[in-house]
Amino acid sequence: MAHWLVKSEPDAFSWEQQVANKIEPWTGVRNHQAAANMKAMKKGDLAFFYHSNIGKEIVGVVRVHREAYPDPTDEAGRFVCVDMQAVKPMPTPVTLSQIKATPELAEVSLIRQSRLSVMPISDEHWKILCRMGGYK
Repeated sequence: MAHWLVKSEPDAFSWEQQVANKIEPWTGVRNHQAAANMKAMKKGDLAFFYHSNIGKEIVGVVRVHREAYPDPTDEAGRFVCVDMQAVKPMPTPVTLSQIKATPELAEVSLIRQSRLSVMPISDEHWKILCRMGGYK
């Protein structure tokens, strides 16, 4: 199983909305690298749900419920989406400042490619971030 981080601006789509909707298509990604990451996602993979711009923190965990399919919000038909299912909130949200202050996380894409909205997370980094947030 692979691990990921997906970013959403909470004023556009929040963790609370993800939980309320249970399963939600992750639409609107228009970056080719992020789209390639979504194409690599497999059903059952886990991802951190990260609030960007407002909060800048990991607030929950979602699971890939449906693998990549054409994004219905893309009129040109070039991009894909995946369906995400809420799993569990992060007991203690992990902030971007905490991540940046942790030397073992210096290579996390969230720091290196801060504008990327869908990114892989290594198993090692997943364990560290889960421990920081109290997620089991």
